[in-house]
Amino acid sequence: MTVAAQIRAARHLLNLSQSGLATATGLSLPTIKRAESERNVPVSAEAISAVRGALEAAGIEFIEENGGGPGVRLRRGS
Repeated sequence: MTVAAQIRAARHLLNLSQSGLATATGLSLPTIKRAESERNVPVSAEAISAVRGALEAAGIEFIEENGGGPGVRLRRGS
């Protein structure tokens, strides 16, 4: 499961603004802000999937919970 902190961290690794991510995904800026929020706000699974897909296409690898918490990293060669 992708968490808000992973989305924020991935976006920062790519030096991508929230507006840039909204453009890359075709989602609205408020949707991106909700996806990055730590508050319990509704975001559809489809929106999270679009965000994750755009970030992965840009070179991000999502690291699932492995005892140290979920995370992200840049794919080698990106």
